[in-house]
Amino acid sequence: MSDVLSQAEVENLLNAIDGGEEPRAAPVAAAPPRPREKVSVYDFKRPERVGKEQMRSLQTMHEGFGRNFGAALSALLRTMVEVKLTSVDQLTFSEFVFSLENPTCFNLITAAPLEGQLILDINPSILFPMIDRLLGGSISSTPPARRPLTEIELRLVSRITNLFLNEMQNAWENVLPLQLSVDRVESNPQLVQIIPANEVIVLVSFELTVGEMRGMMNLCIPFNSIERVSGKLSSNNWVSYAKKPASAESMQRIGSRIAEAAVEVVVELASTRISTADMLDLRVGDIIASEKDVNEPLVVYVEGKPKFLASPGQLKGRKAIQVKGAYQPHDIRVDFQPNTTKPS
Repeated sequence: MSDVLSQAEVENLLNAIDGGEEPRAAPVAAAPPRPREKVSVYDFKRPERVGKEQMRSLQTMHEGFGRNFGAALSALLRTMVEVKLTSVDQLTFSEFVFSLENPTCFNLITAAPLEGQLILDINPSILFPMIDRLLGGSISSTPPARRPLTEIELRLVSRITNLFLNEMQNAWENVLPLQLSVDRVESNPQLVQIIPANEVIVLVSFELTVGEMRGMMNLCIPFNSIERVSGKLSSNNWVSYAKKPASAESMQRIGSRIAEAAVEVVVELASTRISTADMLDLRVGDIIASEKDVNEPLVVYVEGKPKFLASPGQLKGRKAIQVKGAYQPHDIRVDFQPNTTKPS
C-alpha cells in the first residue's frame, strides 16, 4: 500500500513541474545517533589461555614474593633494595624474547614437577650495580657495560638467583611444592628456543630499585608448564590454603629449627657495689667481698632474662652448674643485668 502525500508535498510537486525543476523531497527528520558499541580487539595469534582468576592468583602470589625477595636481597647486599611487581601479562614467547636486551642474564630454570623450563631474565642495568655491591663497591649511576658476564660474575650472580629460587619455592609452597634449580645461563636470548615462538607464556615483571639505579627482572612461565596445575591457581583454592590451621608436622618442623638456634647463657655468681676509685686500684690477686651467701642459688640468664636457678660445681675437671629449677621473681632479688650485646 502506497504512502499518502501531504498537502505540502503535493504543492511542492506541482510547483516543481510548473517551474521545470525536479521535485524536492520533503525534509526527513534525522534519526537519533546510535550509541557507539565498545569493540574489543581479539588477536587469534595470542589467545588468552590463562583465565582471569588464575591471573589474579598469580599476581597476589608474586606480590608477596616481591616483598620477601626484596627483604632477603637487602640483607645480602647490605643496602635497601625495593622489589615491586609491575605487571602479570600473557604474550607469546617471541614477543618476550625480542623485547629483551642483548646481551643479558638469561637463566633457564628447571622446576620439577612442572614440565619444561622457566626463564629468569635480569636486566644488566640493575645486575652490574648489584655485582659491584657484592664486591664491596658502592651503587653508582654509571651506565653498565654491554658485554656478557665473566665466570667470576656468574658465580656472584648465582647467589642472587639462588636467593630468588628459595623465595619462589616459599611463594609456591601453598599451591605446589617446587624443586627449582638453574640449568644454564645464556647471554643471547634469541639463541634459546625452549618452546615454539607462538606459544603463550605468562610474564611476571618486577622492578628492582637499588639506590638510584633501577632495572627490570622478568620471570617467564610457559603455559604448557602450568596447564596441569591451573586449577590449583584459582583464588578460592589459594586463599583456602592460607586459612588452614597449622599441622602437627609443620609445628614439629618449626620447633626443630628453633631448637637448633644458639642462645647466650650467663650465670651470675655474685653481685656487689664498689666505687670507681676502688675499681681503678684493683690488682691481680685482690679479693672482692660480696654479701651473697654460699648456699644461695645462682641465677641463670638466657638472652638477658632470668630463667633458672642453679648451684655451682665441677664436671670432669671443668666448672659447671646444676639447674635446680625454674626462676620465679619472688625467689631472689636480681640486680644483675648482663650485657647481651653481640660483637659486630
